[in-house]
Amino acid sequence: MFNFIPFPGRFLFAVGTAALLGAIGSSEARVTQITITQRTSPLFNGQSFGSVGQYEQLRGTARGEIDPNDRRNAVITDISLAPHNARSNVEYSATFTIIKPADMSRASGVMTYDIVNRGNHLLGGPAAFLNVGGFPGTAGDPGDGFFYNQGDVLLWSGWQGDILPEMLPQGSASESIAVPIAKNPDGSPVTGPVFSQFLNVPAGTNTQQLARTSSYSDLGSVGGAGRTPLTLDTTQATLISMTSETQTGVRSGVVNIASTDWAFADCRTTPFPGTSDPTRICLKNGFDPTLLYELVYTAKDPLVLGVGMAAMRDVVSFFRHAAADDAGTANPLANAVSHVIGYGISQSGRYLKTFLNLGFNEDEQGRKVWDAADADIAGALGQFNIRFANPGLISNIYDPGIEGPLWWADYTDVVRNRPTWGLLHRCAATNTCPLIFETYGGAEFWYGRGAVGITGTTGADDIPLPANVRRYYMSGTTHAGGGGGFMLSQPAVAGCMLASNPNSEKETLRALYVALKAWLVQGTPPPPSAYPRVTDGTLVAANKAAMGYPTIPDSPSPDGVMNSLLDYDFGPNFRYNDESGIIATGISPIKQVIPTLAPKVDADGNEIVGARSLLLRLPLGTYTGWNPYSSGPLKGQECTLAGGYVPFAKTLAERLASGDPRLSIEERYTTVGNYYFAASVIAKEMIAQRFLLPDDAARITTQALQQITASGLLPLR
Repeated sequence: MFNFIPFPGRFLFAVGTAALLGAIGSSEARVTQITITQRTSPLFNGQSFGSVGQYEQLRGTARGEIDPNDRRNAVITDISLAPHNARSNVEYSATFTIIKPADMSRASGVMTYDIVNRGNHLLGGPAAFLNVGGFPGTAGDPGDGFFYNQGDVLLWSGWQGDILPEMLPQGSASESIAVPIAKNPDGSPVTGPVFSQFLNVPAGTNTQQLARTSSYSDLGSVGGAGRTPLTLDTTQATLISMTSETQTGVRSGVVNIASTDWAFADCRTTPFPGTSDPTRICLKNGFDPTLLYELVYTAKDPLVLGVGMAAMRDVVSFFRHAAADDAGTANPLANAVSHVIGYGISQSGRYLKTFLNLGFNEDEQGRKVWDAADADIAGALGQFNIRFANPGLISNIYDPGIEGPLWWADYTDVVRNRPTWGLLHRCAATNTCPLIFETYGGAEFWYGRGAVGITGTTGADDIPLPANVRRYYMSGTTHAGGGGGFMLSQPAVAGCMLASNPNSEKETLRALYVALKAWLVQGTPPPPSAYPRVTDGTLVAANKAAMGYPTIPDSPSPDGVMNSLLDYDFGPNFRYNDESGIIATGISPIKQVIPTLAPKVDADGNEIVGARSLLLRLPLGTYTGWNPYSSGPLKGQECTLAGGYVPFAKTLAERLASGDPRLSIEERYTTVGNYYFAASVIAKEMIAQRFLLPDDAARITTQALQQITASGLLPLR
């Protein structure tokens, strides 16, 4: 039906397109065509799930168009510069995947839309984010079938326009989208300044890829298309190195690298100046792993990335409401979806917040898209609707992502002189706000400025949550939670001072998913919000003294680790409350530094408020949401999104010998039997609080008994 070719990330309209478009008929903007390219039935080697039976998977492509003049789409940056078709609409093509019961009469009626993270599935698929057991990362392995036993439908689709299909692993559970390139009205390229930073480059490396612009990024940055250099003349760009950079932009050891000593090129197999390549840079003498590098250059041909939000909205709306596409291809979910949950994890959780902030939970027919939503481990927003954005990155220094409201209700940001606004401002005006869970852990405080969503920019306000929002802070966890278990020894985290934090979020998130569904479908009120607040003294300044953090021998303190909120001057064409628009300069001036807060801790250094796991309630050590870099240009700063762990001494004698003020495991629990009894009692309390499912309670208490017994950590009795 649409005869366009994505290359790379742009639309080249072939001869005869206008005639084809004219034959479609209706001018209503929407998903116009779905194509099922692959059907796997039954899925999971024919495994059956309870009363639901077998599942099947459909993969395909959704083509659609949006009306740039519709108020719901007018917020898309550069939408007026996107190519329009014969109906003056803007086109896109997104891949999608559906996992559904083979017999839809057995489905629950709930569809969960998993917002892909850098193109990748996280829920229910190979990543098995909420599944237990199985082998995460193994295709065709459903683990314990958490979603499938409930009869839910899962849907994924592409939204991140700077990810080209060739950037994704072959055969992976992943999605992509083709979005247009912005062009000036006269056809000339749109240009503007951009920057890239390179940190922790391995020794012996001489070439770096612009598409993967920083090791800062959570889960690894994939993408980067739409930031092509206007010219490969290095005299028109600037490359510097530095020995250090503070969280507030103070630099040391800055060296300007001569334009003759680097090139936009690939030198991996050809000596410098290498093979000319607009997607890479080559450094004549190689990168020094002890330095931080920064490249500023002029880019051209920005992607209209905000089209991905409209496409996501329309794909969900199609599969929920439509009977068929324009050509009569039946919707495989027609009349089977009564409730939709949007779920976003990490990058996709930040995307979820931005999606709601920009009003995209209302489709072009005025209907609600998601009835409920969970923004998980998402401290800030992100660069998802900004010219020349790199959506795969988080809000590192100079990156956008912390300008918009991080709070749900309307609030007046007097510190940054912003108008009254909140993430739900637009959907509240159209009565399209979903029920919302906000779930996050320690890394979202220490790296993602999560406290700002609680206190605003004053650090003292305790902004009330709207009636449709619940917030659950999973205390003492790393980003996405640790691997769980009850072992005293934990592996190191490369480049960081503290060991890996094993404190799991999975059990809490599984219980909360069930609670969110019950709130949505049955109207059952969810557990009360659980998070630290300024007003009760559980959210304090991010330093050792204010937090009450103990002095632990041979262990760092939290002082200087927390990321502050940086107030940038992005220029007159940036819309701060929308986290959208055009940034004027490559490296933007910092107008002010706004301190952010941290949760209060007990004498062990463990956080005292939130949805605390069983392990945190019966700790074997100190579980932190922070972990400083051990060396390099960012030494002492938060080691991106990493939590840490400091085990307790096993015995009183060991504790006294080291000078550790924290009680030893022997002093706390005495025997394995005592630990197991206490775990069983606490598990029952957590089930009653609805922070733990009965099956998970049985599993982890048994695990505690087995692992502590096997390790010899405590005598049996």
